[in-house]
Amino acid sequence: MDLYGKTAIVTGGGTGIGRATSLLLAKRGAAVAVNYSRSKEEAEETVRLIEQEGGRAIAVQTNVARENEVKTMVQQVVAVFGSVDLLVNNASITRHIPMSDLDTATDEVWDELFSVNVKGMFHCAKAVSPYMKKSGHGAIVNVGSIAGQTGLGSSLPYAVSKAAVHGLTKSLARALSPTIRVNCVVPGAVATRWWSGREEQMKLLAPQLLLQRISTPEDIAQLICAALGQEAMTGQIITVDSGQTL
Repeated sequence: MDLYGKTAIVTGGGTGIGRATSLLLAKRGAAVAVNYSRSKEEAEETVRLIEQEGGRAIAVQTNVARENEVKTMVQQVVAVFGSVDLLVNNASITRHIPMSDLDTATDEVWDELFSVNVKGMFHCAKAVSPYMKKSGHGAIVNVGSIAGQTGLGSSLPYAVSKAAVHGLTKSLARALSPTIRVNCVVPGAVATRWWSGREEQMKLLAPQLLLQRISTPEDIAQLICAALGQEAMTGQIITVDSGQTL
């Protein structure tokens, strides 16, 4: 699929991987709806960066955990750009809890992470699917994590939520075929604000990786855009982690 002239929604599009993906999509000729929940200034800055390069973009505030807000967001995007062809389910949250601390992994934590990380992706896919089916084409990329493969991560509920994202990808690929392709990009460590306050830990990790480098948001964005454009692939879980999981 040629991304030029398409309309994309990028959830969590104001920072990190979301911003890099929004910028790259715009560079490839797509109109971009930059979704955010709380990062208004960052999302609006992403839009400005796109517009400075002659691209088209809007910022849309939505809590993806709320299905009614997601429906409204998609309607707004279609009203502005006329369609929605691409969805990047990037919005995600975590709580930093030691893996062995089961008591702190309360129902509140589980519900919060699953509402955004899993149900939020489902809400977005459900909301865009009628428009994609009507146009006869569509592509969705969910952003997972190696935490969902290894069981390690910022918290036990986070790791399990990302494993669920990987499963959701396969189920959606079946449910939405043949019109809509659904794949999952699975980053390892990425140099984003998630490492804020733990930069030294990140520097110590890099030499231990096979490629001896931490991925950049731009690295992940390149693979996301490649997956969006690849018409012969669906239901795939694609890892990009500098060899971290080998």
